[in-house]
Amino acid sequence: MFKVNEYFDGKVKSIGFKSARGDATSGVMAAGEYEFNTGKPEVMVITSGVAEVQLKGESNWTRYGAGGSFDVPGNSSFRIKLAADTTYLCYFVG
Repeated sequence: MFKVNEYFDGKVKSIGFKSARGDATSGVMAAGEYEFNTGKPEVMVITSGVAEVQLKGESNWTRYGAGGSFDVPGNSSFRIKLAADTTYLCYFVG
């Protein structure tokens, strides 16, 4: 069944599910700045809004709009800045 997740005092919420590609989550993030940690490799797809992303070990921020995606290595982290509420789809690939 579905698993509901909540992070950062309710500012990020997601629903976990099984997709054709494996485990996935779909969620929404309120405007703000967050740092996420991950155990498994992920593919993050921004489905609405705009996200500025800084992967672990990088000094530059990269901008992703709706339809944009980025890979997050396993046992890693990334920072994300959002000027407005933003939705995403995350595939766990490991």
